[in-house]
Amino acid sequence: MINLKEKRVAVTGGAGFLGSFVVEALRSRGCKHVFVPRSSEYNLVERASCARLYKDAKPDIVLHLAAKVGGIGANRENPGTFFYDNLMMGVQLIEEARLYGLEKFVALGTICAYPKFTPVPFKEADLWNGYPEETNAPYGLAKKMLLVQSQAYRQQYGFNSIYLLPVNLYGPRDNFDPSSSHVIPALIKKCIDAKRAAERSITAWGTGRATREFLYAEDAAEGIVLAAERYDKSAPVNLGAGFEISIKDLTLLVARLTGFAGEIIWDATKPDGQPRRCLDTALAEREFGFKARTGFEEGLRKTIEWYEKRGAA
Repeated sequence: MINLKEKRVAVTGGAGFLGSFVVEALRSRGCKHVFVPRSSEYNLVERASCARLYKDAKPDIVLHLAAKVGGIGANRENPGTFFYDNLMMGVQLIEEARLYGLEKFVALGTICAYPKFTPVPFKEADLWNGYPEETNAPYGLAKKMLLVQSQAYRQQYGFNSIYLLPVNLYGPRDNFDPSSSHVIPALIKKCIDAKRAAERSITAWGTGRATREFLYAEDAAEGIVLAAERYDKSAPVNLGAGFEISIKDLTLLVARLTGFAGEIIWDATKPDGQPRRCLDTALAEREFGFKARTGFEEGLRKTIEWYEKRGAA
């Protein structure tokens, strides 16, 4: 087990949604040397910036959370950008880590790496049994290559890197921009905006039949830090809450919790995305003791409360 108190830790994406919770989790453990590279100073798509990060931060451990991400709409509009930026950031950070002699690299993958028709619950062994869902395949495959690199570098160079597969995240500080947000913040914003404007309906994407699993961001951060402390194997590991909810039921739940009582209109011309998503979370619990703690309705209430107080402003 690694004692993070004694380590210098760089967290790419540490100023972002998930990263802010990871930095808090590190500091709660007494980790005094946490370096958060800002995108204005380090463009990690460029290799020279990756090399400069190691020179400046002198890290023992890197937690790579930085990513170009978005919902279905953003993925459909920017497939090339999402592929290139995510691939280049990860591949070059790992290569520069190897050259630098880094003690440990934690790579964050994505549930979008799984095949479109993966049997539920998704097991890590199913990761290579098909092509990802088309709307987010470029992003998912770019992130998946970090697993290939991680395992190849461990085999050839003895490089210690691990690969985690988080399910869809949500929580306070999420991205509520309708042009790029994921489903939960998008629905929260639609319901609250409609309620405030006294509108009678909102429009939701797709048919509502697709299912998703959601992990509260603070729980995800705890899982990442536990893995950094305790996990040192090549095999990928799911991070999830172990439940499944349809988008229709999710929308009804968000409407109830926000107090929106109007009609929900389903726009079936918009894609549903992957038909089902739910992870098998047994490996994470077995290998490094991670289990999600926040109930879904509790997490939604906290997210809605945060948005009403801060995000909507």
